[in-house]
Amino acid sequence: MNLAYKARRAALAEKVQKLAEMWAEYPECQKILNDWIENMDDAEGSKTAAAALVTDLEGCKAECEGEELELLEAILAEKDCLVKKSFWIIGGDGWAYDIGYGGLDHVLASGEDVNVLVLDTEVYSNTGGQASKSTPIGAVAKFASGGKRIKKKDLGMIAANYGYVYVAQCAMGADKNQLVKAFKEAEAYKGPSLIICYAPCINHGINMTKSQSEEKNAVDCGYWQLYRYNPMLAAEGKNPFTLDSKEPTFENYQSFILGETRYASLKKTQPDVAEELFQKTEESSKARLEGYKKLAGKE
Repeated sequence: MNLAYKARRAALAEKVQKLAEMWAEYPECQKILNDWIENMDDAEGSKTAAAALVTDLEGCKAECEGEELELLEAILAEKDCLVKKSFWIIGGDGWAYDIGYGGLDHVLASGEDVNVLVLDTEVYSNTGGQASKSTPIGAVAKFASGGKRIKKKDLGMIAANYGYVYVAQCAMGADKNQLVKAFKEAEAYKGPSLIICYAPCINHGINMTKSQSEEKNAVDCGYWQLYRYNPMLAAEGKNPFTLDSKEPTFENYQSFILGETRYASLKKTQPDVAEELFQKTEESSKARLEGYKKLAGKE
């Protein structure tokens, strides 16, 4: 869809440019055409320029004929392409981290101006609660009934390694302002963007009416971190990585995970195994945070 829309807009830009050249003797009209060309890749700018362009062309239609009229009518016929559209791909962690990762990586590596939103439940939520590559150490899920034994994949940092992908990790219940800022930055970035949002799930065995509080607790104890990686800052000579999480209270980490059935059930059935895995998952979270601190220059 994005590529088709991009091709249509490129063809439309050629028509607008040609009409601008033909209207050299009408500087006011020519300026309106050129304003759209200059702003066609800016969401707000193209909206304003498109409105002015449509009004101008509609007003000039009666005075045009021949090739000018054909061009004018061709532009108006494609006016749905005048305002820059926003493209978002939305999926879960089973798709993004796991079974659909090849496709996701292809999209991000393409450099196209598309945005991806991943709702990270840390499990295959739609197909029965199977473990995914997003499932953390120690969590119980289908195909990991004895607790996941390997650590969670860091999808955000894999994408950030390209250097030209905007990446943010968010949790609405923990910091709504950070979430809004990430969406605005992703939308403004002229390239691929990836936003990963922590999404509590019924498979976690929690009270889903308090999912926002669960997100806040996850960030406060260090289970989930908030950050933004913006390539536009690197282009300005600034550090592109911003760690938005405050220093977590890791002393609450174990009590947090034991508040979820996916962890607590292992504690009941295999306490010795649970103790070992829970320590490993906490250490994994701490190591990930230390890595983020180094990127943010806070080590």
